[in-house]
Amino acid sequence: MTTKTEERTFEDAVAWLRDHGFDLIEAPGTEGRVFLKKYNCSAAIQKNGDGVRIFAYPGYMVGSEISKLVNRGYQQFLKTTKTEVPATADHLKALHQFAEELKEALALPSLYNESLGTVSESYQYDRIKDRDEPVAARPKRPWETVKVKVAAAAKKTRA
Repeated sequence: MTTKTEERTFEDAVAWLRDHGFDLIEAPGTEGRVFLKKYNCSAAIQKNGDGVRIFAYPGYMVGSEISKLVNRGYQQFLKTTKTEVPATADHLKALHQFAEELKEALALPSLYNESLGTVSESYQYDRIKDRDEPVAARPKRPWETVKVKVAAAAKKTRA
């Protein structure tokens, strides 16, 4: 059974966010875009016709920059353009709480897997790194280079 939620207007969302303790900063040089901050996390929303959409995905503040949560399989990291730091339980709890409140403010659905805990924007496991690249553009894996060397050595011994 699905239920349809009513979309909030940009003005309604901004009012809800202010009422619930979010710090709002107008984006310089643009109209209808607002940066939000709470729990040392930040995101940006913008006016989208009559509604509102997320412009910058929620991230924990590292210095003065919004970090991107990256999952490396064994550890989650907060990555910015300048640094990458391991995410602690406190970072993840703050980021999860911020994202849930933002969804409520924008009348977005809260999905089951996202409600269980923090969800990374990207997953970069070393075994599947570069898998989305074309085959010709992928770097050779160690086991692929060994096969080429063994095949070359086998040809030399036959000749």
